[in-house]
Amino acid sequence: MAKKRPQTKAPRPQQQDGEIPVVGAREPCPCGSGRRYKACHGRAAAHAVTELVQRPFEGLPSEGDWVALRELVPAATVELKLSESLPEDVPSVTLATVLPMAWPALRRDDGSVLLGLQNDTASGDISRDLADTLRRALTAEPGTPVPGRRAPADGPRLQELLDPEGAFEPVVHTGFEFWVPDVENAAPDVAASLERANAAAVPTVKLSGVDAAYWCETPDKNHLRWVMPHPEEQLLDALARLHAAGRSSLGEGTRLVGSFRAHGLTVPVWDLPSGVTADDVEKPAAEFADRLATALASDTPLTADERRARGGLTNRQVTLS
Repeated sequence: MAKKRPQTKAPRPQQQDGEIPVVGAREPCPCGSGRRYKACHGRAAAHAVTELVQRPFEGLPSEGDWVALRELVPAATVELKLSESLPEDVPSVTLATVLPMAWPALRRDDGSVLLGLQNDTASGDISRDLADTLRRALTAEPGTPVPGRRAPADGPRLQELLDPEGAFEPVVHTGFEFWVPDVENAAPDVAASLERANAAAVPTVKLSGVDAAYWCETPDKNHLRWVMPHPEEQLLDALARLHAAGRSSLGEGTRLVGSFRAHGLTVPVWDLPSGVTADDVEKPAAEFADRLATALASDTPLTADERRARGGLTNRQVTLS
């Protein structure tokens, strides 16, 4: 068998000064290596924008509400405060659960910005994608939507753009009238779109006595979905202790039925009778929060009954993201 001829490699030319610019994935890398960008300097960038960030809203005020508005609440808005002053021609920035035509963002005629939360994102980091959309919306022409795109791998995240001390106070709406400033004089096609969207919206109310808990009404029964910040394993242990002791309900006819897992947080879900309103569960939810705090503080091993309860809760857990 003929011996393989030893291969020699010519030294690769290097771009010495400045950052390597971003080009098309199949184009030659600007560094001069002769390789395609995606196989050279684009490799790290591609990995950075596709790697899944498990808790994209971690570090933001009211992380649980961010998760709820992203996954659970049909129609809500929140006034956002940026860490730096807004441009003079941008009077306000408002986060919205969803915008018309699923636009990532909208610069209104008056210069204000609406940022959509419930959108598909191009990378695995929702926070970076939203921050990129927000920055572009601040300089978009008034009266225009902002299209989606892949955020630069080294771009900022929401945690860098928003005021860490700013309040995050969701306003839950019964419909999507916040899309347009003058609903009564909206164009016929816009009015029809609003009517369709409103018909599909599930009535939802945010509880005032506990954090990130949302009541919703469905045809057969009502529900309470409560986004909790505690570590998942610790929370499941605590819920199992309460469930096994018969103390996990929110009153007569209510039942803890399982949980969602969304953006790194756990969301326990209760079934409620159709007649139980959001006001009806305010006090029971506050009392449950006290019981949960006690259960979370316990470090004793789970009993056999508690382990069975935990297994039941785990088997009924659904991952949303």
